[in-house]
Amino acid sequence: MIASVGAVEAAIEPAVTPSEVLARQQSPALRVWRNRNYLLFEAGSLPQSITTWIQRIGVTWLAWELTHSNAWVGAIAAADLAPMIVLAPIAGAVADRASNAMWLLRLTKALMLAQAVLLTVLAYAELMSIELLFALSLVTGVIHPYASAARQIVVTSSVVREDFPSAIALDSALFQCCRFIGPALAAMMIVWWNVYSTFVSHVVGNGILLATLMFMRIEPRDRRGQIRRSLLIEIADSVNYTRGHGAIWPLFLLLTVASILLRPVQELLPGFASKVFNAGPEGLGWLASSMGVGATLSATWIAFRGRVEGLSNWAIVGGLILVLATLGFAATDQLWLGLIFAGLTAFGINTMSTSIQTITQSVVSDGMRGRVMSLYSLIFRGLPAIGSLVLGSIADKIGLPRTFTIVALMSLCVWGLVAIKARVIADAVRRDI
Repeated sequence: MIASVGAVEAAIEPAVTPSEVLARQQSPALRVWRNRNYLLFEAGSLPQSITTWIQRIGVTWLAWELTHSNAWVGAIAAADLAPMIVLAPIAGAVADRASNAMWLLRLTKALMLAQAVLLTVLAYAELMSIELLFALSLVTGVIHPYASAARQIVVTSSVVREDFPSAIALDSALFQCCRFIGPALAAMMIVWWNVYSTFVSHVVGNGILLATLMFMRIEPRDRRGQIRRSLLIEIADSVNYTRGHGAIWPLFLLLTVASILLRPVQELLPGFASKVFNAGPEGLGWLASSMGVGATLSATWIAFRGRVEGLSNWAIVGGLILVLATLGFAATDQLWLGLIFAGLTAFGINTMSTSIQTITQSVVSDGMRGRVMSLYSLIFRGLPAIGSLVLGSIADKIGLPRTFTIVALMSLCVWGLVAIKARVIADAVRRDI
């Protein structure tokens, strides 16, 4: 009887092939590369991410050369980041409504390519002014919320759910790796050629990504039975969902404070490189690259860790590292020390942000994914625009070191309030994964 039951169970259970056994035994960080769509996406994203950072350094340095004003550098950063505040919820709702987010991602990347071409043409025609640079940065800022919402869905649609943590963290690790490669290349390009050459590189990077996206095939999501309501109601649903979640809400609060008060140090690096460290564009490249190294180490570690359990505690630890490293960065005028603290700030904020992103992607329902992740993007990419604009203006009056010392101490108070809830947050994550 026992033997017959075993035979029936063996007949019911699907046969597991040797390749499937091998895949399950692999590290999650290696297993995700077996997915064709994920491999194609990252192959195209890698060069585009490098040139994104190259152009970003070029734009901020050009803004500094044109004005020598922290306020204007902050305004350029705000033009790139601020539209996320208004458009991210709408973009998330649009992405959730789409049966296949690939069309939206392809459209936004084509528009990014057109913006890069226009920026390059105007620059080499010697028609660039700070006002035009502001306008073109604003164009990027308007496109990015839709690109980000589509990207969040496409990345998770490219792998199985159990590989979400590694897929998301590896995507972040590759982007952050580009963050130290890109600025270093940008510094050399500015010194060897001119700042305009950084814009040419982004034309090439966008072209490569758009080409690889054309080879990706993502299965349409099942939208049968979904009730179509107004965008405002769907946005309100996502806000209420976020507020009611025991893990997402406090972690988003921590991310909000860091994004407004501490993240802007990255956007205001030209002022630190020029006035605090007296290091010029080379110093700017080194500082940005140091941040890239710290962020890459953090994201790579999370990717190879490969699980969600315990990430909420690491998000809180990352917040503390960010605060303390910002205090150290603001306290020195020695470039070598600045590089160390810059790397630690990036390690801290990426440990926090990637952990929060991975947790949110793992616990959120599929029907709410685009909208909730757009709220994440609003906080992490949009709110630094407010911080950059306000802190840049304050720094013009009292100096960058004093400004960031004050805001770091303010952030430490909020961090303490969230840290008290660490156990409650961890329990909420365990309940929903």
